[in-house]
Amino acid sequence: MATDRPTCPPSVLLLSAAVAVLLSHYILDVASQIPDPELLPTDPPPKPDPLTTETVVFWGLRLWQVVGIFSMFVLAIVITLCCIFKCRIPRTKKEIEARHAQRQAAKTYADTLETVPPLSELTEIPGSAKIEPEEEEVDTVAGKVDEKEKKKKKSKG
Repeated sequence: MATDRPTCPPSVLLLSAAVAVLLSHYILDVASQIPDPELLPTDPPPKPDPLTTETVVFWGLRLWQVVGIFSMFVLAIVITLCCIFKCRIPRTKKEIEARHAQRQAAKTYADTLETVPPLSELTEIPGSAKIEPEEEEVDTVAGKVDEKEKKKKKSKG
């Protein structure tokens, strides 16, 4: 007969199913708590050496030497620019006022020079040849006759 097998009561089957479900949940929970080796914390990177004045920066020069060379270079540029553009800070109030008065005098002198007409328009220069306006030549016969008369008057007078 086909029913010769021993059968389990339904409560045992229900209990074994519940145990199986709980056991699978427990296994999944435990498995999710196992750390991934790729995500495990590693040792922190070593700290770099502290930066001191004796630290070699580049070309075998120490930090204080590089700072000194750079500051001398900047100082040389500042001095050169001050010499080229004549930058000088006045030291006293008297020097400031004197410089201001000098600039005002130079400005008024330049303004008066602009208003003065050229020397040749002002006066005649003694001993210089007088400049007479040139007359255009007339090719007519009457013009030639007039020129001859003027020459005769000049030679007689």
